Amino acid sequence: MSATRLIDRGVIRVSGDDARDFLQNLVTNDLDPVVPGQAGYGALLTPQGKMICDFFILALAPEDGGGFLIDTPLLQTADLMKRLKLYKLRAKVTLDDLTEKTAVIASADGASLPADAGFVYDDPRLPALGQRAIADVEGIEALVTAEPEAYHARRIALGIPAGGRDFAYGDTFPHEALLDQLGGVSFRKGCYIGQEVVSRMQHRGTARTRVVPVVFDEGIATETGAEATAGSKQLGHIGSGANGRALAMLRLDRLADALAAGQTPLGGGLAFHLAEKPDFIRFPFPGEPDFGAVAGAAL
Repeated sequence: MSATRLIDRGVIRVSGDDARDFLQNLVTNDLDPVVPGQAGYGALLTPQGKMICDFFILALAPEDGGGFLIDTPLLQTADLMKRLKLYKLRAKVTLDDLTEKTAVIASADGASLPADAGFVYDDPRLPALGQRAIADVEGIEALVTAEPEAYHARRIALGIPAGGRDFAYGDTFPHEALLDQLGGVSFRKGCYIGQEVVSRMQHRGTARTRVVPVVFDEGIATETGAEATAGSKQLGHIGSGANGRALAMLRLDRLADALAAGQTPLGGGLAFHLAEKPDFIRFPFPGEPDFGAVAGAAL
């Protein structure tokens, strides 16, 4: 077992009689399957459908006080608290920022964490990511055996994007960050903030920009945020990278045009190509037989 502390994560507790309904009416994922031991992955959106932040939601058993713990990006914690308080109105809900008292741990090798590591749960995005845990900050050093870079290298190898590294909060739709591929969006639950835009993108197939895994031809990944281009056209930008691989936010229709024209995609001046498509991705990549039909519908 190899575990790391993710120091860039915060924790918010949502409790009270109306906690479940309160969150269900706000977030992109369906809370019905979220029960103690089975976490959910979702996001809070602006009314325009762009992501304020994504997060994991863990339900607590009654003997643990009930309610929910939200494992969220540290830099978005204050804004998320502000938004939740804004939407609280008269709901019987209590909001607590537990960031200073807790720590988020994640498997760095896909293995299980010790059962006594805290509130342990399987990463709901992909089984290969292993487990995460929310634990008391005191004594956490005994559980940490790896640096965060090991976790992120595995995440990148699996093709899983991370907010703030591979996509920008406030400027990204859920489809672009692959939430529709990773169980982060429910298309069957009732209304939530930004649902109309997300539903329209789903049914019209208008998500032309996606985070996809890429491999650099020289085995060296460029720096995060580097511009991705082909010929004179901008394709997007490069996100986090490790071991010659990276995740990139790209306009796939433009990439397809560049490849058809024999142009080499460049990230920060370095040549790259699409990596093998991860099994969890269901939309077609440029070069696949059905890509043209999907891209045409998006234009």
